[in-house]
Amino acid sequence: MKIIKLDAIDSTNSFLKELAQNSTLENYTTVITDKQVSGRGQMQNSWHSKPFKNLTFSTFKGFKNLQIQHQSYLNFCISIAVFNVLKKLSVPRLAIKWPNDIMSGDKKVCGILIETTFTKTKIKNAIIGIGLNVNQEEFPVSLTHASSLKKVLKKEFDLDNVLQRIIDEMKVQIHALEHFHFEKIHQEYEDNLYRKDTASTFTKEGSDSLFMGIISGVTSNGDLEVLLEDDSIESFAAKSISFARL
Repeated sequence: MKIIKLDAIDSTNSFLKELAQNSTLENYTTVITDKQVSGRGQMQNSWHSKPFKNLTFSTFKGFKNLQIQHQSYLNFCISIAVFNVLKKLSVPRLAIKWPNDIMSGDKKVCGILIETTFTKTKIKNAIIGIGLNVNQEEFPVSLTHASSLKKVLKKEFDLDNVLQRIIDEMKVQIHALEHFHFEKIHQEYEDNLYRKDTASTFTKEGSDSLFMGIISGVTSNGDLEVLLEDDSIESFAAKSISFARL
């Protein structure tokens, strides 16, 4: 495994993607930076991280037999990998907020962005970007739902140690994925979903109207299943709905 450390970069995902296009990379080649100035999250959202305090990195993984139809399981297993590491670090009230944020209680501590390249019906490779708030204690006023490992556990963490733990656990989970343990991966992801089986208020993208529902699970293609007040179950694609901020 090769680790490339950079002082500063716009985006580790963008840097690693360009590197993969212009050279042959070994699996789990990882680019990490002390300062990421244009970090990206899901759906082009920005990711804010204080320099030298957190983990902002991207990891390359090539695939031979992973079908495009199983892409959601890659998302599941990376979320599980980060969840498992934080659980071993005793982070309390952990949950995976669909599709792939990691929460401690109602505070977000980690965001994940996975970008894939395809060839015909298969996934050729993936750039797995992870932003984990580790030792940062202060956040912009606008980030009311952000937290960090240090804020939660009241102690400092060694960034290199946490990075290595996450990469090692990613290898475990991706090994299960490449051996087609889809049912186990799916179940573990669902078992740890944020606010699963709890009445919640949602809002649809592009709408100010609110509706009540209960998260019942996730489909095999990654859509969120919500039990509505009329007892019907509706599936929602990523970012088509969100939790209402009341």
